[in-house]
Amino acid sequence: MKIVNSCIYLLISVLSAQISAQVQDSVLTKEEVVARALESNYGIEIANNQVEIAENNQSILNSGYLPSLLGVAGANYDLNNRTTEPEDGDILEQRGLENNSYNASLNLSYTLFDGLGRFYNFKSLKEQYNLSQLEARETIENTMLQLLSIYYEIARLTENIQVLEETLEVSKERVLRAQYQFDYGQTNNLAVLNARVDVNNDSVILIDTRQQLANSKRDLNVLLNREISAIDFAVDTTVNFIPELQVENFLSTAEANNVSLLQIERNIAISEYDIKISRSRYLPAIGLNGSYGWNRNRSAATAFFPGSTTITDGLSAGVSLNWAIFDGGQTAVQVQNAKINYANQELIREQIELEVERDIANALNNFKNKLYIFRIQEENVATNLDNFERSREEFSLGQIASIEFRQAQVNLLNARTSLNLAKYDAKLAELQLLQLTGQLLNVEL
Repeated sequence: MKIVNSCIYLLISVLSAQISAQVQDSVLTKEEVVARALESNYGIEIANNQVEIAENNQSILNSGYLPSLLGVAGANYDLNNRTTEPEDGDILEQRGLENNSYNASLNLSYTLFDGLGRFYNFKSLKEQYNLSQLEARETIENTMLQLLSIYYEIARLTENIQVLEETLEVSKERVLRAQYQFDYGQTNNLAVLNARVDVNNDSVILIDTRQQLANSKRDLNVLLNREISAIDFAVDTTVNFIPELQVENFLSTAEANNVSLLQIERNIAISEYDIKISRSRYLPAIGLNGSYGWNRNRSAATAFFPGSTTITDGLSAGVSLNWAIFDGGQTAVQVQNAKINYANQELIREQIELEVERDIANALNNFKNKLYIFRIQEENVATNLDNFERSREEFSLGQIASIEFRQAQVNLLNARTSLNLAKYDAKLAELQLLQLTGQLLNVEL
């Protein structure tokens, strides 16, 4: 039994030394975490790349407004044998007759009018770019919420470890006191055994919490694209809440800032342009074309004609009109489907508006409840701390039994860990509310 206790004490000493070393480690602030995530998080990088693709798509180079210039060149070579048999006369045989030709041209084409299809397509591409920015913002918001959830979990576990260390120290003092009392015949060996059991239990809880802390730090490193084993850092455990008046202001502008509502507005605009793009096929398309060509042909001599070389070059230009007077009803079907899709987007908007209103109401109520619980837990800690100090004094005077003191110690431990949980639960509830009101990226964390 003494050997086991000695091993436990040694393990706790090593853990305490590691904790002390971590306290001296650099503090990774929330601002640094967010900046690192914006720079290195894989999901955010992918979202930014999608925005870049959409930006390229909405460029004038992808609009159809610029002309196209096509260069064409070619060469042909023929090597033939020819036999000529006139009705009267000798047969003429020719071997190795060579013919070759070369050509080159520049062809310019430009669409003057296409029923306004490219005009509305260009506007649609710009709306798709705006939509991609909102999608990237949504990715960033979700990543930030996940990131801060893990960050605050690290902070909670860090504070819990501090509480558990203090609890363990009190339990170890109790073991020494029980041992002295047993040595002087003031108590039996059962009190010493009970005190040692409590030390063992407190040690196991501390070890388990430290493992949870290490795991959470690795989770944070994954989101930050950092070395997984780099867990020798501390976090800021300071928590500040948004003033109530500021929260009210955020709620009043939630409809204009919620990313889901902004996305559906962009989708509706794109659907409206899709209708106009489909209708453009009812109108004719007018185009210009021009070309400059050069050709060189060299033919071998025949029995009746000598060989010759012909070179031609010149310009040509024209105007074209294309009008699908009837295309079998394909355009009519496309217009009808585009209108149905537009109607669906309107229905989706109504659904999202209701869902966002519900989510904000739930998040607001949840935040208020979590904040209220946090205030109650603060009072609960103060009460249990007072009770613990009184019990500690009475225990030292021998007025209460060891089991009663242990109960006061456990009550204080539970109250302090519950306070830590309530504090960070309230902060996460606030972050969820800020995300729904579209302010998560606009406030100081």
